[in-house]
Amino acid sequence: MSVKPPYYIFLCVLVIFITGFASLHAQERRVKISGIVKDTLNMPIPSASVIIVGSSLGVSTDDEGRFSITVTDIDTISIRFSCLGYQTQEMNVKAERGKFLEVILKPSEEHIEGVYVRSQQRKVGNIERIRIDGLKTSPNVSGGLESLVKLLPGVSSSNELSSQYSVRGGNFDENLVYVNDVEVYRPFLIRSAQQEGLSFINPDMVGAVEFSSGGFTAEFGDKMSSVLNVRYREPKANALRVSAGLLGASATLEGVAIGNSLTYMSGMRYKTSRYILNSLETKGDYTPSFFDWQGIANYKISERITIGLLGNVAINRFDFQPRVRETRFGVFNNTLQLKIYYDGQEKDRYLSSMAALITAIRVTSNFNVKVIGSSYYSNERETYDLLGQYFLNELDNSMGSKTYGDSLINVGIGGFLDHARNHINLKVQSLNLLGDMWFGKSLTKLGVQLQREALSDELLEWGLVDSSGYAIPYTGSQVGLDRFFGAASTIESYRALGFAQADLHFNVGNWQYRTNVGFRVSHWSFNKEILFSPRLALSFNHSNYRSLQYHLSFGYYFQPPFYREIRLASGELNRNIKAQQSIHALAGAEYYFTAWSRPFRMSIEFYNKWLNRLIPYSVDNVRLRYSGENMARGYARGADLKINGELVSGAESWLSLSILKTKEDNLYDSYIDEGGNTVYPGYYFRPTDQTFSVSLFLQDYLPGDKSFRVNLTGVYGSGLPMLDSSVPDQKSFRMPSYKRIDVGFTKSFIDNGKRLVGNLKIANLSVGVDIFNLFNFNNTVSYLWVQTVANQEGNSYRFAVPNYLTSRRVNVRFQMNF
Repeated sequence: MSVKPPYYIFLCVLVIFITGFASLHAQERRVKISGIVKDTLNMPIPSASVIIVGSSLGVSTDDEGRFSITVTDIDTISIRFSCLGYQTQEMNVKAERGKFLEVILKPSEEHIEGVYVRSQQRKVGNIERIRIDGLKTSPNVSGGLESLVKLLPGVSSSNELSSQYSVRGGNFDENLVYVNDVEVYRPFLIRSAQQEGLSFINPDMVGAVEFSSGGFTAEFGDKMSSVLNVRYREPKANALRVSAGLLGASATLEGVAIGNSLTYMSGMRYKTSRYILNSLETKGDYTPSFFDWQGIANYKISERITIGLLGNVAINRFDFQPRVRETRFGVFNNTLQLKIYYDGQEKDRYLSSMAALITAIRVTSNFNVKVIGSSYYSNERETYDLLGQYFLNELDNSMGSKTYGDSLINVGIGGFLDHARNHINLKVQSLNLLGDMWFGKSLTKLGVQLQREALSDELLEWGLVDSSGYAIPYTGSQVGLDRFFGAASTIESYRALGFAQADLHFNVGNWQYRTNVGFRVSHWSFNKEILFSPRLALSFNHSNYRSLQYHLSFGYYFQPPFYREIRLASGELNRNIKAQQSIHALAGAEYYFTAWSRPFRMSIEFYNKWLNRLIPYSVDNVRLRYSGENMARGYARGADLKINGELVSGAESWLSLSILKTKEDNLYDSYIDEGGNTVYPGYYFRPTDQTFSVSLFLQDYLPGDKSFRVNLTGVYGSGLPMLDSSVPDQKSFRMPSYKRIDVGFTKSFIDNGKRLVGNLKIANLSVGVDIFNLFNFNNTVSYLWVQTVANQEGNSYRFAVPNYLTSRRVNVRFQMNF
């Protein structure tokens, strides 16, 4: 007899079967959604919360702003993104396999519409992120982003007219500059900052900035000192920005189109420094004209492929007809005056252009590829014929004398003729392949690059000096030129470069470690040299003391010669020249704290650089003259300190202090003294040895009225060494210290936007007044050497006449955003 089971048992089995099938089906439909969270300046936001609305599922973004979360629902879900200091955002997302989200969070804090610099958490590899908004409101003679870079610790510059800077004992050629992963170049024939014009970087287009003063990772190229990595912002809406002042004007147009698939930005700048140059001691007709256009466009073909185009054209002209120069120098008990009457003119032309095609491909959510093809062209021409007649007089310094300040006696009289016909054509073409892969929280980056360089030049310079009717130099039978340089060459060379690096995150007990290890390899066809550059960086902190962080960096950094370094003093090319080498070792710490209920940070870093295979050089204004040979070794060591924070709410200020000592030893500079003995001078100061420097950046506004703001920048740098090449033992002296304070006042009449006619809307309207060199310091940038012939006692003298920089000037500027 069979027994039938109760019906409810059958129902229970059926329910269990259906539930199990649904569970298996749901497991098959589990999908992973990943993405990255950024701010409005395209910078990653770490530790942001990512939560599935209506559930307990949630994760936090890592140090690079990336996240990954697994869901089981194939329908549309709602995800909430939030972070302290940013507006919370929710978005509905269809859960699809391989879904990748790019989320932008807007700041929730209110801050003044001015310069806003926020130093974020240090990245591994000693690269520091810096946010910069509204750079135009800061007093700025050169008009470039570099004016703020010069105020960072370890960075020095003793020339407000130039955008070039020195980092930890290195010269201008030792600094890398990138814009959207494309390396940019500077003109080569520039002798003085008056000719320099606009830097490549357009500050109106900048979205994010990274800077390293040493110990940077392998993804950045082969230079010995620093990296300035700039990324232009991606527009979110249509806008127009116009600004003008006594130093020039600029306009930037940006927008989105084709259903937000296309973003574009175009900027034009015009600069004329005539108003500033008229404050120099050499009077004449200055006609500088600097024009620059830049454009960037990105088109999103699909969710995975984006194509971008970056272009630049710069037309710089500098015409100058000097008339007279009058310079007083010396000490109180021996005051001299040099007066020069000029004839002739100078005409310089600098034309450059750059174009880059950038293709970004997101192969998977954890694997990205970028292909960059770029071409740079430069045509530079420098021509001048300057005839000068000079009078060197000693002045009456007797207090109360009727002739006080007048000439007492003539010390020297003469004339000179300077001539130049210099021309350079340069083409640099490169193809760069970059890739990055994520393995959990570890990031690996790879890159290879091929580069072609084609250069041709014709250089001819000479100078004739006549003192009291005698040409100098004069051997008794022959009249010679004071200086002569002539060369002509054509160079075509190829470089092959590659790098690999990995970011690793791990914990040991309560200590959290972030490390970056990598290397670079390169080969240059010009000298057949192969270079290998290993680099290592480590950051760590205790989980219970997150406010205190430590970092270490070590690496071999090579700088292959590019153009100036390969030419000997005779004008010939040195094909046996080798890359200069710098070994970096540095250690530092950052302490984050709160004062007056506002955030602050104090950082300190100690460094040592061992320098080998150096190519000695001299500096005249901003011009570098290399020996063309690997003749020296040296070192650079020091410490940098910085304290930054919000002295007033929403506006960051900082104070930085740097101590430096850098020397080099020319291995072939021995000479025979009067006793017939061979003397080796040993180590001497490098031209960039600025022992002590202090920089201040201060922002403030009227209490209760943020529309009226004050920005102040101050710099003090001890004097740089100057070398008298006529002295065999290479004794040097120090220039006077560089001191400068600039202050800017800005009044915003419209901050939140005001509709005028139709759809025309003014988002911002401000007027500013800048006072450059507030205390009218006389800063020396270089020296003019004046030599007299032998007098009746057989004595001849060389006088170092200082070339002063700009004096006090007032600038008015106007800015409007639509």
